[in-house]
Amino acid sequence: MNTNQAIYTKDIADYFNFFSPGDIRIKNSRIGIETILYEYIDCGRSPEEIAQIYQSISLEQVYATILYYLQNQETVSDYMKNWLEHGHIMREKQRLNPPPISGKLRQLRAARQAKKGINDAEISY
Repeated sequence: MNTNQAIYTKDIADYFNFFSPGDIRIKNSRIGIETILYEYIDCGRSPEEIAQIYQSISLEQVYATILYYLQNQETVSDYMKNWLEHGHIMREKQRLNPPPISGKLRQLRAARQAKKGINDAEISY
């Protein structure tokens, strides 16, 4: 290798925006590292598959996210655990106090099912 050639290396943290301890996103995107890591760890998708699913980020960014996880497993595992817990809490709050539109949608769905049941009964005669 020519000693006059400089090898450009990017610090792994340069791939991310650290908005808060609970909000780390891939730079120049709205995608959190939890999204990529969920696909990689929990769904078993390859980096290439993930890059195809989330076309707003590059394969390099997917690999950077995985590398960041591998270099900071304990911290990122805690981050992921907190993200999952937060999701469960928010879903439970929404279940206990649904927005008004949810009730209206349930009523419309029930009315549609009832109408379908009447139509099905008419056809069976």
